[in-house]
Amino acid sequence: MCDCFRRSGINLKRRESKLELIYLSRKDVEGLGIGMKEVLTVVDQGFRLKGLGQTEMPPKPGIHPRNNAFIHAMPAYVKGVEAAGLKWVSGYPTNIEKGLPYISGLLVLNDPETGIPMAVMDSSWITAMRTGASVGISAKYLAKQGSRVAAILGCGVQARTSLRALVDILPDLSQVRCYDLYPEATRRFIDEMSLAFPKLHLTACPSPAEMIGGADVAVTAIPILAEPKPPLDAGMLKEGSLAVALDYDSAWTGSAMKECNKFVSDDIEQLLSTQKEGVFFSGIPGEIYADLGELAAGLKPGRQNEAERIFSMNMGIAVDDMVTGKIVYERALEKGIGTKLSL
Repeated sequence: MCDCFRRSGINLKRRESKLELIYLSRKDVEGLGIGMKEVLTVVDQGFRLKGLGQTEMPPKPGIHPRNNAFIHAMPAYVKGVEAAGLKWVSGYPTNIEKGLPYISGLLVLNDPETGIPMAVMDSSWITAMRTGASVGISAKYLAKQGSRVAAILGCGVQARTSLRALVDILPDLSQVRCYDLYPEATRRFIDEMSLAFPKLHLTACPSPAEMIGGADVAVTAIPILAEPKPPLDAGMLKEGSLAVALDYDSAWTGSAMKECNKFVSDDIEQLLSTQKEGVFFSGIPGEIYADLGELAAGLKPGRQNEAERIFSMNMGIAVDDMVTGKIVYERALEKGIGTKLSL
């Protein structure tokens, strides 16, 4: 063998021996002490960079091994903060009956300069927090000033993080009206969130229709179903309100969405790509006013008067995951948390 190849092989082995990443378990991630205010800040920044064209994020592909279940690949690169990677996430509605989480997955961060993986981490906390933060960003640009009453349909993990974000964004919020198909879930939600926010008045409602009555902001976070029977119809969302859907079109009828003055999304390309598959979004309005990135970047105005009904369809995007995963990674390095693994 030529000496140059021999030397090259030795150097390659030496380089490979130094390659390592950190693994962060769910306990590791949750123990870092990152709060909703920090996540709101980076998610807002991510949307702004998206609006300015400084991100790369193809529509997420997915597989569906069981009815109403999904496993999605969500890649993204955010140039402004140098965050790149992929989230591999699943959603199985029947897991709730098995005592397992509805949403689970892993997030991989890569070094944008070399492509080498830097970290693998549980994405449950990241998904929950960035989803709640997206609700907060929708409210920041689209809720009317002085919003006091929130309605939340579905009292699971995403309802909790959504409320945390709304508390940070809406200083006048004082009432929260709740409904879940399972009354015990509603009771747990009210008990937990009342302790977290003692100044809020949380009320269990007997039906989705009564829950939404009088709400300034309505958030729906129920399981995504291919053949849903949406409980929220036209005429239920009052004038001047904001609706934020985290569950595709599972909670709202087409007529409810179409009666709104503005319809926005966290990613229009992904919304239309999903619509073409023929399962979801057949009833959305023909005109989509804006992407949340356009609002965050100041390219389009959000709410323009107190009377507008506005609908925000937040599907969950990988840009949010990457900017949140980046601060998780950086905080873990600062605190020396995580398990080092050789590549």
